[in-house]
Amino acid sequence: MKHFWGLCLLLTLFACSSDSTNRNPYLQEVSFRFDLNLNLPLYSNLKNVGNPVYVGNSGVGTRGAFVMNIGSGYYAFEASCPNHAPNDCSTMTIDGQNVVCSCEGYTYSLFTGQQLDRPNDGKRYHDLLYYRATQSGNVVTISN
Repeated sequence: MKHFWGLCLLLTLFACSSDSTNRNPYLQEVSFRFDLNLNLPLYSNLKNVGNPVYVGNSGVGTRGAFVMNIGSGYYAFEASCPNHAPNDCSTMTIDGQNVVCSCEGYTYSLFTGQQLDRPNDGKRYHDLLYYRATQSGNVVTISN
């Protein structure tokens, strides 16, 4: 019986993986929590599907976050371009239902977080860094 439990423990240890291939090397994953009150005029656009809002408050992500009502809930993404280290031009801007990085002109969808104009040059490109967004009544909480 002792060997059985030892074997189980050994198998459990080998089953665990520390694969960090999905980790973005340019963005730190900082912990935060921020509430958006949909009754405030600043966030009232989030009541409608497809109207993104930039939240640039201190302590929200690295460079803030983009939040959008996608119909079935809310998505929140980091506002710093995921394909280079944060710098003067890395805070993206809203362009309809997409965001654009002014450094390279890369465009990302706020419905999926995917890069829409990924170059075919063999290099690795990252999609937007996703943050949790949950709704409780008229409050949307974004966190990481």
